[in-house]
Amino acid sequence: MFPKILIANRGEIACRIIKTARKMGVETVAVFSDADKDALHVKMADEAVHIGAAPAGQSYLDIDKIVAACRETGAVAVHPGYGFLSENAAFAERLRQEGIYFIGPPVKAIEAMGDKITSKTIAAEAGVSTVPGHMEVIADAAEAVKIAKKIGYPVMIKASAGGGGKGMRVARSDKEVKEGFERAKSEAASSFGDDRIFIEKFIEEPRHIEIQVLADGQGNCISLGERECSIQRRNQKVIEEAPSPFLDAETRAKMGEQAVALAKAVNYVSAGTVEFIVDKEKNFYFLEMNTRLQVEHPVTELVTGIDLVEEMLKIADGQALSIKQEEVTLNGWAVEARIYAEDPYRNFLPSTGRLRRYRPPTEEASAQLVVRNDTGVFEGAEISPYYDPMIAKLITWAPSRLEAIDGLAVSLDQFDIDGVGNNVPFLATVMQQERFRDGHLTTNYIAEEFPEGFTGARLDEDTMLTMAALACRAAFQLETRGFADPGAMTQQHMTTERSVLIGDRRWDFSIPKSDESFVLMTSDGQPLLIEDGWQPGASVAATEIDGKTLYVRMDRITSGFRMRYRGADLTAKVVLPHVADLMRHMPKKSPPDMSKFLLCPMPGQVIRLDVAEGDIVEDGQPLAIVEAMKMENVLRAERRAKVAKVNAVAGDVLAVDAVIMEFEAV
Repeated sequence: MFPKILIANRGEIACRIIKTARKMGVETVAVFSDADKDALHVKMADEAVHIGAAPAGQSYLDIDKIVAACRETGAVAVHPGYGFLSENAAFAERLRQEGIYFIGPPVKAIEAMGDKITSKTIAAEAGVSTVPGHMEVIADAAEAVKIAKKIGYPVMIKASAGGGGKGMRVARSDKEVKEGFERAKSEAASSFGDDRIFIEKFIEEPRHIEIQVLADGQGNCISLGERECSIQRRNQKVIEEAPSPFLDAETRAKMGEQAVALAKAVNYVSAGTVEFIVDKEKNFYFLEMNTRLQVEHPVTELVTGIDLVEEMLKIADGQALSIKQEEVTLNGWAVEARIYAEDPYRNFLPSTGRLRRYRPPTEEASAQLVVRNDTGVFEGAEISPYYDPMIAKLITWAPSRLEAIDGLAVSLDQFDIDGVGNNVPFLATVMQQERFRDGHLTTNYIAEEFPEGFTGARLDEDTMLTMAALACRAAFQLETRGFADPGAMTQQHMTTERSVLIGDRRWDFSIPKSDESFVLMTSDGQPLLIEDGWQPGASVAATEIDGKTLYVRMDRITSGFRMRYRGADLTAKVVLPHVADLMRHMPKKSPPDMSKFLLCPMPGQVIRLDVAEGDIVEDGQPLAIVEAMKMENVLRAERRAKVAKVNAVAGDVLAVDAVIMEFEAV
């Protein structure tokens, strides 16, 4: 086995690889940019080497610096993780020339599968089902329109070298093809240095299901079952699970056989993933092959019991696979949620800044539940605008699918993050949706279930009552703090009546004296026994109300608490009843009218301005393009208006809510 490896990556995947290497007795070398000098992967590795400035092109994508770090530290092999140089054939070839092992597939396999046009040709020749489309390079938007019409709408426009949703657009008309072609081509050029575009038929009601494969240098290749990755946003996966709730044993076997056939066709070695689009009739079509470790690999590990990073290291060391196809079994169910630094209430726009609070749920492993948190951050860490905004991957395993989902829902309740926007409320909401729990998934799930965007979850009546009761209990704890006998304090210094206001709702409680337990009486005489609860200084309340266990995030505010539970974000005011009577007469402050401004919706760079001062713009007309996290976002007019002033120029780096332009009525 290699005595020392270098990990040419950062964040959670670098930390994940370090954990397995440490278990195997392999020393690790981390590399880091200026932005990552205090990162978790740097602290975890045995050694760390600085490789340049924050932009990835000057650090994590600089092949010369990675090779130099290997020479400096004596690392004999490199694990690329995912992203960055993981599917860069030139990088793998350079390592080979330098006599450094690449913990991944051969160069020719990377080249063949890295080009989507070439890969589809090879797949067809290997007997793998492929989507109808035009696999040759397209010269311009006009040609793209002709091809799209011939294939038939809707179509998918894709970058040949694309990945992670970049350089990808769905088009349903000539107009959308023209605009999508230009945007995809521009994104592809900036993200991959390759602006070639192709077009294929877009499958309606599609599922994204992928097959994990492992292959060694002795000609052995096996599949490890599938992963359902249909819950996506902007073509990027958000929630994954294994196995798929949709496939039957026969379809699973066929997909596995085709994935193995494709891998063998390119003499594949190492871990890889063959991705398929599956329609509602269980017809499946080859999408692409990712010649690296996938972000969502933990769900496969949990249902198969196979450590994929360990297998990659052994295969790169020349060892044969230790398991045969007939020995692969799928046990139980695993679900993974990607936790991102993004604001779900603002169309999931990226959020950057310092993690003032980062307290994940406790990891555990039992015969009934496994909770795993793969992360690359810690409390006080900085979420940088230079890289992917992932904070962590939270994964649960249980004997059945619903048990795994319920376990993930509870773990999300316990996940306490503050300082940057995050998508935990959105993930928690999906866990409760009947459609998700029933397994009726497509890649359009988020667009269909949240057509107006995410505005938070609605809790049922019983849960709202428990939220109000918990707020009342917590307020009472604060009021009686410092008194040896809270009951005596209640009798002598305060009334026992309290009202809780959440939005337009009101609950009235009375607090009877008790030396042994805390009971609230509702206005209709219903007793609520509250055990444990929120403690002053804590940010998560672990409580039991009438036998129901809850984990609720709670932060103190004036006269109450901000409470977050299962995707709902509530403001609870706890006041005396006569105060509650008066509060309904208080005027409500209206938010300022910002309709005359185009605001930057996220921290990002202005790539292009499409209008000038004095122009008349129409509803839906593109106004500007802002790039954030390597994704181009088109900002459009919301109504007909005149551009009164333009406050930015192309190239400007703007903060969230910075004014890009101002309008006046016409």
